[in-house]
Amino acid sequence: MCLQPTAALSVHRITYLCICLLTISCMALWRFIENGHLTKPFQPPIPRRDARQPIKTNSSYTISTHDMGVSEEEWERLQKALEWPSSDQEITELSVSTSPVHSTFTIVRLNQNYSVGEKIFVIITARDHNNNLKRYGGDFFKVKLFNSKLKASVYGEVVDHRNGTYSASLLLPWEGQAQVSVRLEHSSEVVQILKKYRDSSFTRSHYNGHFEGPGPNKTRISEVVQCNLKWGADGSWIKGNCCCEYKDIKTGTVWHCERPKKLSCDKLVHHSRGGLESPLNAFEKQIFTKKLTNVAIKGDTQSTDVLPKTNNGTTERCRPGLTTPVPAGFYLNDVWKSFVCKTQQFNSAQTGTCLKNKIVYMMGDSTTRQWFECLERKVPGIKRMDLHTPPKGGPLMAVELTNNIIVHWGPHGVPLRFTKMLITDLHYISNDIDEIAGGPHAVIVFTIFAHLVFHPLTFYVHEVAKIRQSVVSLLSRAPETVVIIKSGNTAGPKDIFQSDWYAMQLNTVMQEMFRDIDGVIYFDVWQMTSCHYLRENIHPGAVIVANEVDMLLSYVCPA
Repeated sequence: MCLQPTAALSVHRITYLCICLLTISCMALWRFIENGHLTKPFQPPIPRRDARQPIKTNSSYTISTHDMGVSEEEWERLQKALEWPSSDQEITELSVSTSPVHSTFTIVRLNQNYSVGEKIFVIITARDHNNNLKRYGGDFFKVKLFNSKLKASVYGEVVDHRNGTYSASLLLPWEGQAQVSVRLEHSSEVVQILKKYRDSSFTRSHYNGHFEGPGPNKTRISEVVQCNLKWGADGSWIKGNCCCEYKDIKTGTVWHCERPKKLSCDKLVHHSRGGLESPLNAFEKQIFTKKLTNVAIKGDTQSTDVLPKTNNGTTERCRPGLTTPVPAGFYLNDVWKSFVCKTQQFNSAQTGTCLKNKIVYMMGDSTTRQWFECLERKVPGIKRMDLHTPPKGGPLMAVELTNNIIVHWGPHGVPLRFTKMLITDLHYISNDIDEIAGGPHAVIVFTIFAHLVFHPLTFYVHEVAKIRQSVVSLLSRAPETVVIIKSGNTAGPKDIFQSDWYAMQLNTVMQEMFRDIDGVIYFDVWQMTSCHYLRENIHPGAVIVANEVDMLLSYVCPA
């Protein structure tokens, strides 16, 4: 986040640079930045003349494609990619919504035995609470194949036939038994509620701004006020004297806070998450109840025997430009076997060798911080530097001097639901990428999903457009830089605040907007977090994170 310079900001940057100067790589990097480098800005497709015309939505304000930083053509492509079936009329009775009790699945022409590499096909039939067949689609089902004893599982993609029936094909990738699991995460009626409030101006997530400054008689005073994103209308959250505005010069993003009663706007020092506010009415709460959310449905649950068969797997070298199939891989004995490219498990010594003379920049949220912490455990001799920052909020840095390894992690800019931390430590990802020289020694990993699900999709498109512009400029000046986008995880809560449907839609936006950008690796962890036997959580278990980091290393040091 870009604010006016303050004393706290100057002291923090000086401390940070002094620590970096302890290593030869940081010295070289700083000298390069001091000497300056040219960047070539990414030029998005030129919008048509009417690109400033507002987009019609059911929200209380409108946003133009010009505001988002994309062309009308690209926005139309995104809308097509995000299209989700729904009823042609509003549902006002619980009884006609999809019921997890009456909905069922069957395995088509179930055989006694199969061979590794074959597929089984599943048909899902959605019914309402009166046991009537649904006549339209839009339900959010999740399907996987698993074997608990083998710690094996594989993801299945669901196809919506828009008539109340759904299908999924499941690959049989391991030898032994396999069993199908189907869950109804959200009915189609709930998905429409999710969409309505995502596209509205209702503020579901609140934030706090902590102002500090001098008071009378050499005292210090502090005030805490509400803050939030300014996007479209000023915001329905505003209750007090408005407003202090903080506009990032590069991204154009505006953050604003209620004006403190005693202190001036330039005294904003800390940021923290505030409360969550549900917009649901009585009927919506009824249809959103936990007993109807993320519930397993009945079906053919008997185990299937899978016989051995020669399966050489993929021999493709891990590199940018590879597509992600479905399934992208599978777990067996808690190890992820990728179908995308040739991966390996890295022990401690191999990890250190792979990252020798590398600077790894990790940006985003706590899920990339999990990767940082995993590398701390895997790289022999690496030590975390004391930057006098919160251990969970960061920024964080670890160094290993023998092999000249530096690993950074920092949170992305607001909106961000973290505990209290310095506002000057929250940087927009696009701005951070602009300040990296890049090169064969640089590895950049970023994610921006979990904290953006509380805000309009149009704002997310705006943020991704800015990041894309910075990534294209970076790869133009330093094409050997490794750039990895980590997709969003499946989440823990399945509610109006953090539904997986929200995260899945943001994943689609990121994939579509980076589809034609050469040199970028889109690392889809959605399947890895969705099909594992561990309970879904926004912070995956250590075994999942370890497999993700091994995939990361496989791209940095391809076999």
